[in-house]
Amino acid sequence: MSLSKVCNRVDYFLEVFTSALMVALVLNVTWQVVTRFFTNDPSSFTEELARFFLIWIAFLGSAHAFRKGAHLGLDYFVEKFSPAAQAKIVKTILLFVVLFSVCILIVGGSCLAYLAWELDQKSASLGLSISIVYLAIPISGLLFLLFSAESFKNYSNN
Repeated sequence: MSLSKVCNRVDYFLEVFTSALMVALVLNVTWQVVTRFFTNDPSSFTEELARFFLIWIAFLGSAHAFRKGAHLGLDYFVEKFSPAAQAKIVKTILLFVVLFSVCILIVGGSCLAYLAWELDQKSASLGLSISIVYLAIPISGLLFLLFSAESFKNYSNN
C-alpha cells in the first residue's frame, strides 16, 4: 500500500475520531449546563472531561489540519519565488516540522506521558490516568511525521 493511501486512511480515521470527540464535547458541556442551571446537583466531572476532550481535539486536529494544508501559513511570500525555489522552501519547512515533531512532540510528549504514568498521576474528578491525556502529544507527533513524509515525497516527485 502506498504512503498516500495509508495517509488517506489515517486522515479519514482522524477526521471521524475528532468529529466524534467534538460531538462528545458538545454533549458533555450541554450536560454540564443542564445540571448546573436546572438541577440542584451540578455534575462534578464534566469540566475536567471537557478539558481532556479539548486537549485531544487540539492535538489530533492540528495534525489533520496540517495534512489538509489548513494551518496558518505565509503563502503570499512563498508564491513570489520560482517553482523550484518554492519546492526548496517547502522542503525546508517540512524538515523543521519533522524536527519539531520528533524532538518536542514525540520525545518530549512521550517523556511527559511516561512520567505521569510512573508517578501514577490521576485526574481529580474522573480518576483517569493523566498519562492517557498526555498521549495525545506523541500521537500527534507521529501523525505530523507521517504527513510530513507524504508531503516531502510529493514535493520530491514534482
